[in-house]
Amino acid sequence: MLFGKSPHVFKPAFIFKAVSFPGTVLHDNRYLDSEDIDGNLMEQYRRCMTFLARNLRHVQGGQGFNSPGLLEVPEVIFEELLVNALVHRDYFVSAPVRLLVFSDRIEIISPGGLPNHLDVEQIRFGISNLRNPALASHAFHLLPYRGLGSGIPRALETWPDIDLIDDRRGCQFKAVIHRPAIGNAQPESQPESQPESMPESMPKSMEDAVLHILMHKPASKAEISQRLGQKQISGQLNKVIRKLIGAGKIEYTIPEKPMSRLQKYRIKEKE
Repeated sequence: MLFGKSPHVFKPAFIFKAVSFPGTVLHDNRYLDSEDIDGNLMEQYRRCMTFLARNLRHVQGGQGFNSPGLLEVPEVIFEELLVNALVHRDYFVSAPVRLLVFSDRIEIISPGGLPNHLDVEQIRFGISNLRNPALASHAFHLLPYRGLGSGIPRALETWPDIDLIDDRRGCQFKAVIHRPAIGNAQPESQPESQPESMPESMPKSMEDAVLHILMHKPASKAEISQRLGQKQISGQLNKVIRKLIGAGKIEYTIPEKPMSRLQKYRIKEKE
């Protein structure tokens, strides 16, 4: 994987399966682009970036009219997450990394969950554990990689609308990067939709709406999402909840297990 010309000949699973879909579901019977990306680490990284460049929208981004445009999601996000998938995937799991482009999001799915009891909250704060130390020691010289555990926090700071999912049961780690809406998006503080049952006095910003919901009783993300009138838990809702927790306005009902499936949120009492 470091110096080989065709490592996939001997290890067919050590590749990326890249597919671009026109819609939002994996089981779509149509696709816009598809490529098996093989080669060593450097070759896979380069070809993945090329695949993304041709399947994502380009925006003017404050540049001149004759500029080639910038990717709708900053390239640095993919630098961090693709390198993470290449260096830290579980190479003992016989499955490729999947790079899936949907109309509303990009998914990078790596074989193997987080190593050595790490959880999502820990890696958000830069705590890391090397699964493949030999690859990591050489990747420092081959890829945009420093091995400090700063990649995930840096990606989240640049583009907060990212969901990180450690699927232990499915033996995979998923990074979901939500794409910006086409055209003029709603202001960041606006919820995606308002349910008909929501009272007229309901605050209009999503932060205030979440706080309003939790004033009555604790609720899970799914319950909050339903009250907001969303069809599913959105990346924006995840972002707002993280922001409210960070600001000390709400707290976990099960603080010792942040990722518990029974987790709910409540207003934090003033000390």
